[in-house]
Amino acid sequence: MSRTAATTFATPFDPLRLHERTLAVQMAAVLFGTALMTASSYISVPMIPVPMTMQTLAATMIGALYGWRLGALTIAVWLLQGALGLPVFSNGTGGIARLAGPTAGYLFAFPIAAAVTGWLAERGWTGDRVVRAFASMLAGNALILLMGWAWLALLIGGEKALWAGVAPFVLGAIVKSALGAAILKAMKATVQRAA
Repeated sequence: MSRTAATTFATPFDPLRLHERTLAVQMAAVLFGTALMTASSYISVPMIPVPMTMQTLAATMIGALYGWRLGALTIAVWLLQGALGLPVFSNGTGGIARLAGPTAGYLFAFPIAAAVTGWLAERGWTGDRVVRAFASMLAGNALILLMGWAWLALLIGGEKALWAGVAPFVLGAIVKSALGAAILKAMKATVQRAA
């Protein structure tokens, strides 16, 4: 293996290199990320008290691709858009009330999950190591479920929150984590072929 190839595989997968881009490009990435979060909010399976959406996949992917700082900032901007009343949350809803309702714990967990996934990605837990990519995505999803459960437990009690707000979403979290890892792996292969 050549020195260049060894160096390539030793560095974390960073296809967007947003930390090297201009402020204008980073701002455009934030707007694109908020649009992606909004689109993922519209892919929803109605459940009570918490709907199942593709938001967790979008949040962890944004973290993995943007890095921890820009990933968390992107999701925070999305939350601000929702708080201002833009229809960015599940089923096209928005407003400050959503940030105090049953889904508030999940919503506030999204930027933290993006930061955790991004932090792990910056340390190589990405497309070049599919098992680690899966683990980083799963860590982000688990954090969202934990924070969502904690908030919901305050509203309806711990056991009820576990059965209504965590148990139905565990399999989805695993599947979305695997899908995220597969997407990163495919992106890594595409970048390598293009190089």
